[in-house]
Amino acid sequence: MSKVEIAKGVYWVGAVDWDIRHFHGYTYETRRGTTYNSYLIVDDKIALVDGVYGPFYQEWLDRIKEIVDPQKIDYMIVNHIETDHAGSVPIMMEINPQAKVICSGKAKEGLLRHWYKNWDFQVVKTNDTIKLGKKTLRFIEAPMIHWPDSMFSYIEEDALLLPNDAFGQHLATSSRFDDEVDNHLIIEEAGKYFANILWPLSSVILKKIEEIMAMKIKINMIAPSHGVIWRKNPERIIESYLKWTKGTTKDKVVIAYESMWGSTEKMARAITQKIIDEGYEARIFSVPVTDRSDILAEMLDAKAILIGSSTHDNGILPNMAGFLDFLKGLKPKGRVAAAFGSYGWARGAVTSINEVLKEAGCEVFEPGLEVKYVPSEEDIKSCEKFALDILNRIKGK
Repeated sequence: MSKVEIAKGVYWVGAVDWDIRHFHGYTYETRRGTTYNSYLIVDDKIALVDGVYGPFYQEWLDRIKEIVDPQKIDYMIVNHIETDHAGSVPIMMEINPQAKVICSGKAKEGLLRHWYKNWDFQVVKTNDTIKLGKKTLRFIEAPMIHWPDSMFSYIEEDALLLPNDAFGQHLATSSRFDDEVDNHLIIEEAGKYFANILWPLSSVILKKIEEIMAMKIKINMIAPSHGVIWRKNPERIIESYLKWTKGTTKDKVVIAYESMWGSTEKMARAITQKIIDEGYEARIFSVPVTDRSDILAEMLDAKAILIGSSTHDNGILPNMAGFLDFLKGLKPKGRVAAAFGSYGWARGAVTSINEVLKEAGCEVFEPGLEVKYVPSEEDIKSCEKFALDILNRIKGK
């Protein structure tokens, strides 16, 4: 794949990673791959916005060389210092040490701590601009979207927003634009990205979107640093972000469980079936055999989250404990949540789950439901009643 011109004089020069299957260590399954998007702006002055993950530097350089000599680049714009974007920056600065590195104050601190190179830095703040010739680059600080150093770049004349990790998706395709790819697939992956990485920052992101809207910045295109570029319908991803940041949900319940000998699983299935019978959407997952990033993506628009675990050593089974620790960090506020599970000679799991759900900011339906050993017919009826109680709780939300 060669360079792609996304606006006059603006080129995609990134890399497609078809093979990556896990991101952020092993916290996020990327079964559809990803892209590392980098953008070259050619004018009287030449700017390169963001880099790529280090192992893809040669692919990146080859695309740049199709357009310009890398030594002629005047500005290396670093919107975010995480290595999937900035990992190739030291290579560019070796090739072109006279280029000026444009970044936020926090990014300068981070770049110095990553590579210990005294490059020619220019720190910018919101509404600072650089005139490239016919094109003007404006910068917007965006701390905690999703690191303290993050910022957006904006090409005024093209109404083109380059927001780094915001509005992106982990999605590898042979196409670069939203009108060339199934939009349901794009939104699915964008939602998964938001749920697993940006969810705890919802209030910060909402405030930033509202700030940009108040600035009356026209946006014809959004070119994020992962996934496809929104050129046909950038409003769709903005609307989706507004929905996700505001915690908008639908009549949907997600049930996640871990079962030792099948009793908690029987409870989970009885609860799920009753929810379906009542006309609500339900999604059920066995945590040990499902990637947690997929479960969390399903929870993003759910009104209720039900967590089940057998009791083990007076607590939660280990896979569920790990899942809940991650869920707690995402802070799924405003969701109704409840715990259930089986136990043998001693209880414990349901109480422990409730404590974590409260820490996560959920509206916990207590005390939850516990069954001793194997569920009887009466216990299954209790599971069905539990499901109805949950549905009554979420009606009107």
